[in-house]
Amino acid sequence: MNVGHRPLVTDENAALFTDLYELTMLQAYWRERRTHTAVFSLFVRRLPECRNFLLACGLDTVLDYLEKLRFTAESREFLRSTGSFDNAFIDWLAAFRFTGSVFAVPEGTPVFAEEPILEIVAPLPEAQLVETFLLNQIQLQTVLASKAARVVRAAAGRTVIDFGLRRMHGTDAGLKAARAFHIAGVDATSNVLANRVFGIPVSGTMAHAYIQSHDDELDAFREFARSWPDTVLLVDTYDTLDGVRNVVRLAAELGNAFRVRGIRLDSGDLGDLAKQARRILDDAGLDGVRIFASSGLDEESIRALLADDAPIDGFGVGTRMGVSEDAPALDIVYKLAEYGGRGRLKLSAGKRVLPGLKQVFRVEDHGRAVRDVIARADERGPGRPLLHEVMKDGRRLDAAPVALDDMRRHAADELALLPDHIRDIEPADPPWPVSISESLEAAWRALARQAGE
Repeated sequence: MNVGHRPLVTDENAALFTDLYELTMLQAYWRERRTHTAVFSLFVRRLPECRNFLLACGLDTVLDYLEKLRFTAESREFLRSTGSFDNAFIDWLAAFRFTGSVFAVPEGTPVFAEEPILEIVAPLPEAQLVETFLLNQIQLQTVLASKAARVVRAAAGRTVIDFGLRRMHGTDAGLKAARAFHIAGVDATSNVLANRVFGIPVSGTMAHAYIQSHDDELDAFREFARSWPDTVLLVDTYDTLDGVRNVVRLAAELGNAFRVRGIRLDSGDLGDLAKQARRILDDAGLDGVRIFASSGLDEESIRALLADDAPIDGFGVGTRMGVSEDAPALDIVYKLAEYGGRGRLKLSAGKRVLPGLKQVFRVEDHGRAVRDVIARADERGPGRPLLHEVMKDGRRLDAAPVALDDMRRHAADELALLPDHIRDIEPADPPWPVSISESLEAAWRALARQAGE
């Protein structure tokens, strides 16, 4: 076996980014001519204990994948070389395309347990094959957007910058994370490629190595400010408060040419150090120099710092947001809900599947959201429908993808409609109410009775 270089996922090999059983089922469907229209529903069975809501994210990635899905000649020859598949089936894959429809909530929409984030309507083989990719991408980006929304909430209007790239789980995660964070309200990222690809504001200063490479900390500040006058200086390489005083000395040297806009604290008791640093700066007349903090931060530590009146103007948040440390995975599933015009369900304990194509209605009262109702797609619901058709016949319905900043505004607007106790980082009591419409519940019960006969 060749164990050399393997390419990353590209448009040319994305059809192979799947679990083996998707392909074995695909061949079985092909052999049985089981190609009637299917409905698959992608949803989260239950929220993590520490989440009051999830922020749906990743739809644009999914739509791009579905439009480009192909089994290239190289991919088909690889499958042929495994000896596991019929040659006639592999030949059939040459014309394989996604020709179905997608119904989805817009990215940045708060969602809750059992509510469809998206539903696929397509011939069964097409709808089945895409399961792995859809779960992979919606799971990742929704997990990270949901975590970031909590961090932004805790920061209470202060700047939040994504510092997590170097500890995220690979290059794809690092890039998609920056996008998800921006939708959730994070202000900037250290990820230069995310700036290039998505236009997300990029931010960064210096590492301790720069300071260490100089014999004197003040000299390091002096030289860096010469290259980058409006920078943020890292002050904790040696003695943090001496570092702050060196910033004051630099300001005295430069006079009106001093344009340093901030200092960064990256270790120690951040709250106490911020208070002392603020006094040193203010006593020197440097009240315009802002204080940024980093080092193992998350929503809980940020909230604690601000509750203690720490004079911190912005936060660099890395690993704990970058891997959603406290809730890194969701109980997310992609389940067959209808085939050949007939609803399908599971009766496994704790794993209910609601049949058919569905809709989620968000009910509002006096400008605030109060509850959700999961209903059949053909029902006229009591509130605002959240699922919209975004792809038909394998093509996006909008000529251009939704702009990232529009998704960001949508997320902010939708979150603002939720009650404070749901948006908060503390467990919600009571949790968000989600009910099933009488019609959908009746359809489920009828199918359950049939299955038991």
